[in-house]
Amino acid sequence: MSNLIVSTEDLAAACQRFATHSYVTVDTEFMRETTYWPKLCIIQIASEDEAVIIDAEAPGLDLAPVFALMADEKVMKVFHAARQDIEIVWHLGGILPHPIFDTQVAAMVCGFGESISYDQLVSRITGHSIDKTSRFTDWSHRPLSAHQIDYALADVTHLRDVYKSLRDKLDRQQRSEWVSEEMAVLTSVDTYQVEPEQAWKRLKLRIKKPLQLAVLQELAAWREREAQARDVPRGRVIKDDAIYEIAEQHPTTAEALGRLRSIPKGFERSRVGEEILAMVQKAAAIPKDKLPRVPKTRSTADNNGAAVDLLKVLLKMTSEEHGVAARVIATVDELEAIANDDNADVPPLAGWRRELFGDNALKLKRGAIALRLEGRRVTLIDNGRA
Repeated sequence: MSNLIVSTEDLAAACQRFATHSYVTVDTEFMRETTYWPKLCIIQIASEDEAVIIDAEAPGLDLAPVFALMADEKVMKVFHAARQDIEIVWHLGGILPHPIFDTQVAAMVCGFGESISYDQLVSRITGHSIDKTSRFTDWSHRPLSAHQIDYALADVTHLRDVYKSLRDKLDRQQRSEWVSEEMAVLTSVDTYQVEPEQAWKRLKLRIKKPLQLAVLQELAAWREREAQARDVPRGRVIKDDAIYEIAEQHPTTAEALGRLRSIPKGFERSRVGEEILAMVQKAAAIPKDKLPRVPKTRSTADNNGAAVDLLKVLLKMTSEEHGVAARVIATVDELEAIANDDNADVPPLAGWRRELFGDNALKLKRGAIALRLEGRRVTLIDNGRA
C-alpha cells in the first residue's frame, strides 16, 4: 500500500520527483452515474521508475501539485483515451494538461485499427494480459482493496511500454506530426467548455419545423444549466423523450403540459414545469423571420449519396494502404461536406489528411482519377485530366 498517496505533503514530494522526468503516464478513475460532473476518485501517475495512486477523496488532500505537474511544459503527459481525463483536470483545476500524448490516437495512426481496446493494445505491444475484473468496480468505496490498487497501477505501468513503442513507430513512419495535430484538439479549451446554448446539438433531430427547433433549443439549454447547477445527469432534470414531445406539441399551459405522455403526473404544477412553460413561451415569442432554420439531415441533404459512397471507397482504400484508421482521416459528415463543396472547411482538406486523402478525393470528384477493382484490391487510375 506504499504506492497510495493520501496527504498533500506526500503528493507534493511525488510530483517533484515526477517533474524530473521527460514523461509521465496518467490515468484517472471516476464515477458519473449520479452526477453531471465526473466525481474524481483516484489519479494514477507513473514515471520510468515509480508509480503511485493518489486518493482524490482523502480528507484535506490538495491536488494543486498534480495540476502544476499537468501544466509543466517540460514533462510529456501520456494518456490513453485522454478526453475524459483531461475534462476532469480542466473542471477541477482550471488548466489543460500540456504537452500530451494520447496512445489511443497514436494507435489509430500506427495501424492498430479503429476499435482496439487498451487491454488489447497492451497485449499486442507488450505481451502482457490485463486483469479486467476491477474495471467496473466502485472506485469511491474506501478503503481501496489490494486488488483495486494492483489494477489501477497496471493501467499506468503498462502504458509506459505502450507509449515508447508507439512513439518510436511514429518516428520511424515520420508521422509524429500527425498525432501532434490531434493533440492540439485535445488541449483546446473549446473541446471542454460546455455551452448550454449548444446542448441541442446532442439531441437527434426529430423535428421538422422552425418553431419546434426553437423550443427544443430553449429546453436543451435550460436543462443543461439546470443539470450543471444541481450536479445531476441531464435525464434527472428531464428526459430526452419529454424534450422531443414538448418541442413537437409546444404546450403553453400547465394543463396542456400535463396531458403529454412523457410528463410524470403532477410535474406540470412543479417549479420545473413552470420553467418549461416559460421556455416554450420564450420560443413562441420569437418573430417568424428570426426562428432557427432546421438543419438538413442526411435523408434530406443534397442528392449526393452516390458521391459520398464513392468517397467512402476511396477512404477505405487509403486507410488500408497506409495503415491509418479511417476515422482519423475523415468522418461521414466530412465526406458529405466534400461531396457538396470542394472548399469545405473540414480536416480532410487540410494538413497531412489532404496530402493522404483530400487531394485524391477532389480529383475523384472531377474525374481526374478513377477507382478500379483489381482482383480483391481497389486501385486508382489516373485519367490524365487536371
